[in-house]
Amino acid sequence: MKIWKLSLVPWLHKKIVEPLLQILKKGAEPRQLALSTAVGTALGVFPIFGLTVFLCGVAIAVLRERCHAPTIMLTNFVVTPLELSLVIPFLRLGESISGGPHFPLTKDALKLVATGEASSEVLLAVLHALVGWLVASPFMFGTTYVVSLPCFKFLVQKFKPPASPKQPLYLDTSDIKIKVRDL
Repeated sequence: MKIWKLSLVPWLHKKIVEPLLQILKKGAEPRQLALSTAVGTALGVFPIFGLTVFLCGVAIAVLRERCHAPTIMLTNFVVTPLELSLVIPFLRLGESISGGPHFPLTKDALKLVATGEASSEVLLAVLHALVGWLVASPFMFGTTYVVSLPCFKFLVQKFKPPASPKQPLYLDTSDIKIKVRDL
């Protein structure tokens, strides 16, 4: 099945490419964009679903001018499939670091979770996934920053806005006429 017949390409263009082009055309700094992409990636793969937008919002509030908010949110949106695929590796990494019990990922375990009988085991599994994320996220942050900085330097140079016409900084006084009024 061809990808363009699924209308996936227009959706990707509308949701990812167009916002990225708008960001680049507004003339943001490459370091700021790389930092924002790294923050969005590291927080966007947080293993508890639904909290990534909140975490990105907190990061935007804390970093303020040092980050580019639309880039953080766009990256958070883009890495959502990665978030879903990294939950189990984070879980296993956290289990191996803490030496905790192995959480079984079987249909019987899913039944226990659905009936509420495995609440302490699920809580422990979530904590293991958080430990795995805490260990892996600095590496993801650093790698994303190092890889995206040269990319953004190139893209910002390519899509930078045209320079505005320069106006003289001095005032031409030959056109000024002073009127004196009688009081």
